[in-house]
Amino acid sequence: MDRSDSAPMIGTHTGSSSSRSKVAAKGEAYHVMRVLAADPKHDHDKGAGWKKGVAVLDFILRLGATAAALGAAVTMASSEQTLPFFTQFFQFSAGYDDMPTFTFFVIAMAIVSGYLVLSLPFSIVTIVRPQLVAPRLLLLIFDTLALTLNTSAAAAAAAIVYLAHNGNSDANWLAICQQFTDFCQQTSGAVVSAFVAVVMFTVLILLSAVALRKA
Repeated sequence: MDRSDSAPMIGTHTGSSSSRSKVAAKGEAYHVMRVLAADPKHDHDKGAGWKKGVAVLDFILRLGATAAALGAAVTMASSEQTLPFFTQFFQFSAGYDDMPTFTFFVIAMAIVSGYLVLSLPFSIVTIVRPQLVAPRLLLLIFDTLALTLNTSAAAAAAAIVYLAHNGNSDANWLAICQQFTDFCQQTSGAVVSAFVAVVMFTVLILLSAVALRKA
């Protein structure tokens, strides 16, 4: 047999070996993918990564809610205005402590702010240990209670702010915001900030509920 006859056979043998190597590599890769898909530890790591992302978002929202609640309490507590004119017996002034609803608002938002600050370490724990259920469940329970207090304070204060802006002709309540403009602006801003905290609390509760459902 001469060289011209043997050369094609060598080429054919080399090509078939290369094809078998490629098929074997693909089969091995497919087997590795199946093992990873069926590995519970792999699924556990994926779940932990997702929950850690939720925990980081929880911490950021909690910081925002803290700022909103604290801002609402401070703004309302500092709302006071005295008109530049007065009589012999009266001096026209308005302050948050003149109205029990605003006083309740300041106390309630101060409590909510304090709770949010105390909840930050628990939120950090859920970032470090995303698989723990107890801290997240604890946050869910107390977030719901804080949301209730926050909503009641914001709604009550919003009703008084509405009356201060518009009055009530049927009850002969005058709109005082035409005279006490600075006071009304501060109280209105405090109420808006409180409702921002309400929205953030709602998102926090939904995140905790979803994370616990996936646990």
